[in-house]
Amino acid sequence: WWAGTAAAFLAVVVVIAMWVAGNPDVQSALGTPSDIDELVNHDVASYYSEHPAAAFALQIWINNSWVAAQCIAMSVLLGLPIPIVLFDNAANLGLIAGLMFQAGKGGILLGLLAPHGLLELTAVFLAGATGMRLGWSVISPGDRPRGQVLAEQGRGIVSVAVGLVGVLLVSGLIEALVTPSPLPTFVRVGIGVVAEAAFLFYVVYFGRRAAKAGETGDIEDAPDVVPTS
Repeated sequence: WWAGTAAAFLAVVVVIAMWVAGNPDVQSALGTPSDIDELVNHDVASYYSEHPAAAFALQIWINNSWVAAQCIAMSVLLGLPIPIVLFDNAANLGLIAGLMFQAGKGGILLGLLAPHGLLELTAVFLAGATGMRLGWSVISPGDRPRGQVLAEQGRGIVSVAVGLVGVLLVSGLIEALVTPSPLPTFVRVGIGVVAEAAFLFYVVYFGRRAAKAGETGDIEDAPDVVPTS
């Protein structure tokens, strides 16, 4: 679920970016030449440095946690709104990327996004995939009662949500402290790569151990079904 969500998101970003970068008419529809010039030469870079780091980190953490929480909460609607939310974010990123690459500023954009974006987007992908998986478990519960599957998956998702809050806190700190810093681009990107690698190692290594041990994230001694009254 996570890999599919990530692949679809990135595919949308790439397709829209190429569409925008290769079509002057689309660029004209997005804004005037002066507006686009202001965006690619000022707004994108200044976004990360125009606020005090501590306040910016808190703002980012709250915003990203809210997006992740929405993705998980939307599972109660069978996860159907989640692809729309993810598509909207992917489309916005694709539009900006298209304008930046067309203006020859693609390297600057990647240098600004990579330090925090690797970890941040991974967390969002996990939140979206988790919400859609829970929604699918309601649609197709297999040979077990739908209520039992929903209860087990729902309790497990609480553990995921709590973990993602911590992950998004780390990505928010990187975005506020590392992304706008005067460090060389390769150092800033390297910090993001290390953070992403550490998270993936944790998920893969400890996730496999937990799966082999039969752990699902469910709460021990919890009710077997969703309460009906």
